[in-house]
Amino acid sequence: MKVKTSVTLSEDLLKVIELRSAPYGNRSAFLEMAAWAFLAQTTRRKQDARDREILDQHADELNQEALDVLTYQMTGLTQ
Repeated sequence: MKVKTSVTLSEDLLKVIELRSAPYGNRSAFLEMAAWAFLAQTTRRKQDARDREILDQHADELNQEALDVLTYQMTGLTQ
């Protein structure tokens, strides 16, 4: 369901939206698509930050495992 609303935008922004909205049908469709894209992007950034925190918490352990694997591979090459 669509709900009619009113927003206040700068003239400069509105001019650019007017120029770019044609492929999307109209300004409303363009703004809705832009809002959804922005929300998806911010969600991804939050998820990425959470994932980085988890990796950082386990970095020493993961680095040691990687070193163990590389050491094992190197000893296999020298035998």
